[in-house]
Amino acid sequence: MEMTTPSSNTQSNTQGSFGAMLQQARKTKQVSLEEAAAELFILKRHLKALEDENFADLPQAAFARGFAINYAKFLGLDPVKIASSFDAAYPNELKPSSVNNIDTPLRPMGTLQRDTHNRIRFNPLLIIAVIGVIILAIFLFRMVSNASKENTQAPTNAVEDISALEQAQGAAIDSETGVGAAGSALNIGAASSTATLEVMLSDEAVVVITDASGSNLMNGAQSTGSYKLSGIPPFNVQIDNIDNVSLMLNQEAVALEAYATDKQASFELAP
Repeated sequence: MEMTTPSSNTQSNTQGSFGAMLQQARKTKQVSLEEAAAELFILKRHLKALEDENFADLPQAAFARGFAINYAKFLGLDPVKIASSFDAAYPNELKPSSVNNIDTPLRPMGTLQRDTHNRIRFNPLLIIAVIGVIILAIFLFRMVSNASKENTQAPTNAVEDISALEQAQGAAIDSETGVGAAGSALNIGAASSTATLEVMLSDEAVVVITDASGSNLMNGAQSTGSYKLSGIPPFNVQIDNIDNVSLMLNQEAVALEAYATDKQASFELAP
């Protein structure tokens, strides 16, 4: 099968192909390419290539097919019909392994229509941390109560005239370091639960990063610059052009080439 050319695109559009349906639906909805790109987090040139059925200007088949499906959903078209038309029109020489699940591209890339459901997630690590804080609070409360009882039973004099609260605070201070033992444990736990990512872009690229709590730290097309992110590891990372992106975890460089497939990468990252 020969690669689609602009002339063949024009012919297929007039026959009601998926590109023509996308373009007609967008015009009917009175939405510009710029507005659609901003809403879907898909590059404008990729949306234009879909409408023109210019497959050479699109990313690999799995991502391009996902863009077409999500574009159809945004415009109110039947995504299954658009996906079937896309598969029929896509050149054989550009096709990788078969793609059957029309929802698959939406998950790994994270650059399609924003999902407003199921964003509330319960992090097991957070639940464990809360339980630990409760246990620590109970322990400190009992320690303060015991100290208060001992203080009321001891003879009162000028040297030992110290309140129960002051005794509890004094008992929590390390004699050598002068740092509260309970406070140190909490600070260490808080520090070990987060990590820092630095994303540096030399040119435009689509980058999606979520942390273990499900928070979106970076999502969609990003412009040139440096971005510092902080979250709970491990991180789920997807990049559509690793040549334009450098990544550092806790100030240590990450070798993106180790995860790359045709200049695109999708992997889990932890310290």
